[in-house]
Amino acid sequence: MKKNMGTADRLIRTVIAVIVGILYFTGVLSGTAAIILGILAVVFLLTSAIGTCPLYLPVGLSTKK
Repeated sequence: MKKNMGTADRLIRTVIAVIVGILYFTGVLSGTAAIILGILAVVFLLTSAIGTCPLYLPVGLSTKK
């Protein structure tokens, strides 16, 4: 897959995922919100790691210079 995420985009997604993880493990997040945000955090980490966001592809969006 062609990379379509720039450094800033990847960093923001990673920071958000880490914050969600911290909130979950400290007990601030629980229940349904914790499950939904946890799944979103995992997706953010995966897309940051590979540098490609599948939702950007149909729109033709790219944050990579």
